[in-house]
Amino acid sequence: MSHPLNTIRINYLRPPDRKEVFIQKLLLDTTEVKITLAEDVPFDPPIRIRGEIALEAGSDAIWFTFPARWHDIGLFHTADDRFTGIYANILTPPVMEPDGSWETTDLFLDVWVDLDNTLWVLDEDQLLEALDAGWISAELAERARKEVEWIRGEHRAGRWPPPVVGEWDLARARQSSSETSQAAERRSKSR
Repeated sequence: MSHPLNTIRINYLRPPDRKEVFIQKLLLDTTEVKITLAEDVPFDPPIRIRGEIALEAGSDAIWFTFPARWHDIGLFHTADDRFTGIYANILTPPVMEPDGSWETTDLFLDVWVDLDNTLWVLDEDQLLEALDAGWISAELAERARKEVEWIRGEHRAGRWPPPVVGEWDLARARQSSSETSQAAERRSKSR
């Protein structure tokens, strides 16, 4: 399926068979990191973490995807642009096609870093349920746990999230999104 060059189509499988497609604007594309912006997310009801709204309908989220890593990182906000925290999905390294289509599989565990810089591991019960149901292999479950432990150790050492995450905020992402959209429009008009 064709889509604008400045967008990414993420084909996201949550075992056993829940498939979702996320369309995000590509803001930065390097060999080390891909930064995308999910605009006006449709989460209703909102995503709540530890009883607080982390992401809700109308919010924007900035995503950092690191090729070959077993997690991505999102900067979450409320609909009124208040930053709520740092979220990491534990997932298979995405397969990234040249046409902007990515494929990945959710491995159930998530990490949340709140505004006090406290790290929380989320959804361990969902991982156990998936493992018991045979939705993922014991090897994948172990790989997910290993990724969480790596993140936890890097966070304790002050190396996670990586510096690039701290270099971006919603204002910069929106400015980059606007510039990217304008450049794509100029390219399409010049053809």
